[in-house]
Amino acid sequence: MKRSRALKLSLMGASALTLVACDNSQEVGVFETVDQCIDQAGFSRDICEANQKKAQSEHVRVAPKYTSISDCEIDFGSEKCETAPQRTTSGGSVFMPMMMGYMMGNMLGGNSRFSAQPLYRSRDDSRNFRTGDNQKVSGKTGVTKVAGQTARAASTKTRTIRRGGFGSSARASTGRFRSFRGFGG
Repeated sequence: MKRSRALKLSLMGASALTLVACDNSQEVGVFETVDQCIDQAGFSRDICEANQKKAQSEHVRVAPKYTSISDCEIDFGSEKCETAPQRTTSGGSVFMPMMMGYMMGNMLGGNSRFSAQPLYRSRDDSRNFRTGDNQKVSGKTGVTKVAGQTARAASTKTRTIRRGGFGSSARASTGRFRSFRGFGG
């Protein structure tokens, strides 16, 4: 009896450790403006501005890219897209969604395990912020927890995409920008 009880307790302890180990969530700040960062989270203006500027500089690198503004607006909504500074290999314009907010690094302990990054809101899921890699972040601003994979820096987009229908699928266009599939689904 003692042996089975000890085994049960041992298994329960191992399960608890496994659950803790699987929770790789991180505390982050999600904001639309510097003032929200200051008011809702209590960070200094310098910290909030520095993180917003970092996210803005990452925006051009990580935002999904499209060959036409109409393709971009299918995913992000009317007047929610802008011309990217990049050009296609044939010299055409490239379009990307506007940055709708930014995410600051790990707030727990005051250190950042990743850089600030831009956030977007798709037309199909306008209540939630998403990263450039289409990872759902949060539907509200302020300090929140996100999955560890969401907190990773978004990948560089090196090809444009062309929408293949209802906004749920895309195919890569010939060009030098990377495909972004299924934003907002």
